[in-house]
Amino acid sequence: MFCDLPAKALQTFEAIKYASAYPKGAVLFVEGQPPRGVFVLCQGSAKLSIRVTDGTTQIVKLSEPGEVLGLSATVSGKPYGLTAETMEPCQVNFIKRADFLRLLREFPLACFKIVEKLNEKYNAAWQVVRSLGLSHSAEEKLAKLLVEWGSKNNEWGKEDPRIRLTVTHEEIAQMIGSSRETVTRAFADLRKRQIALVKGATLVIRNKAALKQMAST
Repeated sequence: MFCDLPAKALQTFEAIKYASAYPKGAVLFVEGQPPRGVFVLCQGSAKLSIRVTDGTTQIVKLSEPGEVLGLSATVSGKPYGLTAETMEPCQVNFIKRADFLRLLREFPLACFKIVEKLNEKYNAAWQVVRSLGLSHSAEEKLAKLLVEWGSKNNEWGKEDPRIRLTVTHEEIAQMIGSSRETVTRAFADLRKRQIALVKGATLVIRNKAALKQMAST
């Protein structure tokens, strides 16, 4: 997001960032915590989650390199609405809230990019709500998730799309609002019906049409 800013803005960004390496399972910030600043994910991946009313955890997004975490809270000054936790060793740039807001005030293009990013996050959040709210079963929600992953990684055009699984059955359950046991049974059913099967850390989709039909029922 910051790569094509003017040279002076990039110099300012470099001067105010704090580069750090985090191990797997490190918590960057916690839901409800006052905003300290933004975290730019340079390498690795992180999961963003919320606590729901029954005390369980709902994963709402898997973040990839290039994403800015804690953006909405840092701009608004309201507490972080999510918890961010690394899923593997990560390289992260942290910018303090005061420095980040000063960057936006001094460079209008940076401010415009933030507005664009916040709009993207808003639309993405509605897609998550829509997907979970309109799906009638855990199997349908899982199928939607797998189709989304396959399309996102440009695998869908291949004969047998392959999806690298970086999450556990428990984490997938937290993404679709289900239980680990239900997710395990759903994967077993996909294998039995020869729609998809897991090989090591890779999911191979054998029947794209059937999976898409499951996702749209």
